[in-house]
Amino acid sequence: MRSVSDTISVRLYHLDGEAEGGAATTLFYGPLSEAITIAARQPTELQDGLFIATDNDVITYLDLIEE
Repeated sequence: MRSVSDTISVRLYHLDGEAEGGAATTLFYGPLSEAITIAARQPTELQDGLFIATDNDVITYLDLIEE
């Protein structure tokens, strides 16, 4: 089980698995709480490719909201 704070700085990015080599597009750098809000506003089909990275971990957005 992960333990994180809403105020830690994270990177929210989308990994496009269809692009050659998998292109990562950063959507946001900042507090986790804002990253989750931004991710929730994305279209459902885009949410499958969203990832949140901290200093020492990466988790898919959908896995994070399920916890």
